[in-house]
Amino acid sequence: MSPEFPVSAVVVIPTYNERETLRAIVERVLLVDGVRVLVVDDNSPDGTGHLGDTLAREQPRVSVLHRPRPDGLGSAYIAGFRAALDDGATVVCQMDADGSHDTADLPPLIAALASADMVLGSRYIAGSHIHDWPVSRQWLSHAGNGYARLVSRVPVRDITTGYRAWRAEALRAMPLDQVQSRGHGFQVEMTILAFRRGLRIAEVPISFQDRLSGVSKITTRTLLEFVRSPWRAVSVPRAI
Repeated sequence: MSPEFPVSAVVVIPTYNERETLRAIVERVLLVDGVRVLVVDDNSPDGTGHLGDTLAREQPRVSVLHRPRPDGLGSAYIAGFRAALDDGATVVCQMDADGSHDTADLPPLIAALASADMVLGSRYIAGSHIHDWPVSRQWLSHAGNGYARLVSRVPVRDITTGYRAWRAEALRAMPLDQVQSRGHGFQVEMTILAFRRGLRIAEVPISFQDRLSGVSKITTRTLLEFVRSPWRAVSVPRAI
């Protein structure tokens, strides 16, 4: 399936201490014709931002947005969204920097925008695969998805996925100034807000694996924020 609109896609990759995986991920993304990469680095002490600058010098389709300090995943994505839209993107994608997302799934995500406004790369529909992910993390993911769906009534299987694609006009219609989640609750809040604004949401299967290196950024604080995020989103009035 090919999109029925001109595609100028930017993949936004937030980073904080992801130096070990960044080069490999960026190089794989660039194998997809016409796709650009925007690295959003939160002043990583391990030099991830400097590596991003090196990649940008080597590859004209790579750019880096440097932020002065860590301010959370959600804040990084919003900054990246705005930069990508200002740069003329017609499609904006989200991808983790830890190697858990297979870049081979990127073209199907973009192609599904032919009939959707937002496409979720789902780990929990037919055709998806999960590799080498600890059972404890799988249980936490299933529980989080079930909780968020129960609160929001959004009819998708993987409301927490971080692998996504948006039509630019749909992203512009989102109330980004009202999004409060800074951690992993950001994915939930954005999905619920999109649903309540009447956007067309689709899911495509992906292949998912545990991070290639480094440690998870999930903390007690981000878990508490996740618990609050669906309630905040459903309190925002529906778009008319």
